[in-house]
Amino acid sequence: MLKVNEYFDGGVKSISFENKGPLSIGVMEVGEYTFGTAAPERMKVIKGELTVKLPGHIEWETFGAGDDFEIPGESSFQVKVEQTTAYLCEYL
Repeated sequence: MLKVNEYFDGGVKSISFENKGPLSIGVMEVGEYTFGTAAPERMKVIKGELTVKLPGHIEWETFGAGDDFEIPGESSFQVKVEQTTAYLCEYL
């Protein structure tokens, strides 16, 4: 079953689905966002790029198309988006 999600006044939209575990695929518009996690996640940039400040990190890191990064559960991370970006999120 597909579930449509919308966050940050429509700046981030995703569709959740199951495929050997829960996943979501979405798009982020230009902006800055802070996301919270319940469970660990792996995010993969499909198109565009995300500049991310991961939990416990001081430096921001930029991830482009094909790159991925992991976020621990029960944490939050910051994202800067300078161009509309598509992503895949796998809930671990």
